[in-house]
Amino acid sequence: MANLEQAFDARFSLQCAPASFLLRLGSREIFVCRDFRQRYYSVNPLIDCATGIQAGHLEILLFRKWLVILSKAKW
Repeated sequence: MANLEQAFDARFSLQCAPASFLLRLGSREIFVCRDFRQRYYSVNPLIDCATGIQAGHLEILLFRKWLVILSKAKW
């Protein structure tokens, strides 16, 4: 069963991001928030994938607005 939380670790550095949530599915975490970072490269208008800030993270930028971070859960 999914565990929905509002408390975040410092590893995402997005604690103050409005309208964000963390969904934990077994040993995986899905963090969704509005993207507020300045990108210095051209971004695909629909979906853009990149490696995350930390090892083992995958960042998916949807519609240049929503940032989805996939990672392994740390209990």
